[in-house]
Amino acid sequence: MSAHPSFSSNELGLVKGSILGKHYKVEAFLGEGGFGIVAKCRDTMTNRAVAIKVNKSRPDILQQAKLEIFILEQLRRLDSDAANIVQWNGFFHDGERVCLKFELLDQWDRNKQGLPISEVRPILGQITNALSHLSSVGIVHADLKPGNIMVVNRHESPIKVKLIDFGLACPASAVIPGDFVGTVGYCAPEVMLGLPYNEASDMWSLGLVAVELATGCHSTLRRMTMII
Repeated sequence: MSAHPSFSSNELGLVKGSILGKHYKVEAFLGEGGFGIVAKCRDTMTNRAVAIKVNKSRPDILQQAKLEIFILEQLRRLDSDAANIVQWNGFFHDGERVCLKFELLDQWDRNKQGLPISEVRPILGQITNALSHLSSVGIVHADLKPGNIMVVNRHESPIKVKLIDFGLACPASAVIPGDFVGTVGYCAPEVMLGLPYNEASDMWSLGLVAVELATGCHSTLRRMTMII
């Protein structure tokens, strides 16, 4: 991951140099969402760079963080490298905030004209592998999109990618029909319509991702999904 150039974390009171927990020094901000922020941090005890998801301390977000931790605990049964999913390294508290520790991954350049099929094919194969592993433990990701696919090292070839962000994931057996999850434009029709959904919904999202990677086009796909 590379630093997010325009992100400001004033709402959480964090700046570069802030210390999270006891020994994680903030070096850059990688992204933000309704939950809070993701920061690149340096473990001052090991000098290792990590990604830390800092959740806001609102009760609803804390509850969502607990659910995410539950999902990540289930995924610990898998080999993260073999399964093409981000490696989770536990959590800690920073005051009232819950912070999740992940391996630091890399961003990749998405060409507006689309990627060559020779690059699209391995990316799709690896994400299909990730979804297969999720299905093996009964988990629905529920928010598959290009932004949740990261590269292990963008300078290495062949490309190796991993699936990230399990903030909306849930056990397939615990899906509640009517709950809207995911990102508009990548959701399966059954999710948009408030109908029961399962792991197959992730495959619909992957199909939209595939077209976007190959063509660089996403706006038309999003409108089509919203119409459906």
